[in-house]
Parts: sequence; structure tokens; C-alpha cells
Amino acid sequence: MRSRQRGVAIVLAMSVVALAAMAAVGILVSQSTWARHSELASGHAQAQQLARAGIDWARAVLAEDRRISNLDHLGEPWAVRAAPVSFENGQIGGSIDDAQARFNVNNLAVDGIVSRVELLRLRRLLEILELPQTLAEALADWIDADGNPLSAAGAEDAYYANLPTPYLAANRPLADISELALVKGFDARVIAKLRPFVIALPLATQVNVNTAPAEVLAATIDGLTLDAARALVKERERKYFYSVQDFANRLPGSVKLPETGIALASRFFIVSLQARAGSAQSTATALLSREAGGWPTIIWQKVL
Repeated sequence: MRSRQRGVAIVLAMSVVALAAMAAVGILVSQSTWARHSELASGHAQAQQLARAGIDWARAVLAEDRRISNLDHLGEPWAVRAAPVSFENGQIGGSIDDAQARFNVNNLAVDGIVSRVELLRLRRLLEILELPQTLAEALADWIDADGNPLSAAGAEDAYYANLPTPYLAANRPLADISELALVKGFDARVIAKLRPFVIALPLATQVNVNTAPAEVLAATIDGLTLDAARALVKERERKYFYSVQDFANRLPGSVKLPETGIALASRFFIVSLQARAGSAQSTATALLSREAGGWPTIIWQKVL
């Protein structure tokens, strides 16, 4: 009997020891996981700080560029795609792009009134990209101040209120190009095809002919074919346009310079950055506005 009791006691003791060992292992694993999470959080915070520092670097580059030049073209230092810079336990790289190389969708309605010139330009861009031209009316209706559809292809409150998840037209400029997903007809395929050529800027802007791709040039200048625009871009690589008259002189003979909508310098720029600290990574995107003679301001920034 006593032998049986001793056996039970030994089994119980071994069980207690096993449970204690399991608890200890659990505590060690928990501490290890916490330490790893803490390390990753610290690394991510460092990566984010690097990305933010990169935005300030871009501001400095653009400020210096404005100090020495009144033109903006793709041969300038800000436009150079430099290799990522590595340092102890980290790396940072990125690029600066001219936002005015793209079609500014907010040009469609200034002070709430639709611009027929800009509407035609967007229709031409959509045609070049082999997208429905009627998307232009839907977007103009989304931005303009009134509640009257421009055409049967347009859309105002009555259309959006009858969707499965109802909402109303914004009747204001877009803050970000991602808002296109709310506009009639702008599905993921359309937005993906448009994204390299359009932007949403806080003010009406002109297209910089020294940086715009051929598709945007052909859309902006009435009568300029895509092939002719591509020839201009290729020629521009050899020698940028140093004046509006120089640009006009290099247009095909039958094409006239538009009265509005083109420029040789830019105010708005997009900065895209990637930073790494240890194994943690961060990305940052910012829209900068370069004021005349001043330090560029941040219109918005996204740091992840």
C-alpha cells in the first residue's frame, strides 16, 4: 500500500515538474516573441524616419534646382534615377517625378465650372489609351459644382444614390487619384491604365512639355498625333525645349501651339522612397509644392 502511494506521489511530482517546464518554455517563447516584435517595431520606426528624411532631401534638391534654373527637364539632377544608398544596417533609395508631366484631372472644373478645353484633352487621352472617351464626362460631373449630368454618359447624385451602396457625387476636386474608384466607369483596369498619365493636383496646372510622356503631349496639343509626339520626346532627349517658341518651332508644320495648358517649368513634384533598417522596411510617397524662391512644402505624404 505504501509502495503504491509512493508511486502515485512520484507520478504527481513528475507531472508537476513537466507542467513547470512547459510553463517555463512558454514564458521563454513569449519573451522571445516580445523581444522580436520590439526589435521589428524599433527597426520599422527607424526605417520610417529614414523615409521622412528622404522627403526632406528631395525638398532640398528641388529648392537648389529652382535657385539655379527656371526650367525643368529630365536632364536635371532631380530627375536622375540614382542607385539606392547603403549604410550600416540599412539602405534608402527613391525618385523625384514631375507631377506636371501628367494630366491634372482637377483641370476639368475650375471654380466648379467645367472646362471644355480640358474635357476634350481628357477625351483624347482616353482615346489614345484605348479607353471609353465617355469616362471624361463622368469624371467632370464628379468634380463640377452642379448637379446636372453633362450628357447621358455623365453621372450626378441620381446615379450614385441608386447604387447597391449609395453615396453622392463629390462635386469638388479630387484630393488623390485613388478617388477615381468612386466615379462611374472607373474600375480597377481603367485606373491601372490611366495611373501613369494622370494626377490630382490642388490647383489648375499646365503640362510641362519638357517632361510629359508622348501620350500626354498628344492629348494636350490638338492635332498632334501620338507618333509625332513620340518623335518630339525622342528629339527632346537630345535637346530639351528652352522656350515656348522653341517648342512651337519643333512642332509638325500643321500643328499649332495651344493658347493655354503648356509650360516649361513645374511647381508640383511626386517623391517616392524606399527605406530599410535591418530587416524592417518602409515606403513613403509625398506631393511637394515648390514655391517661388522658397522651400518646397509638403501637400500630403504617406509613410508606411
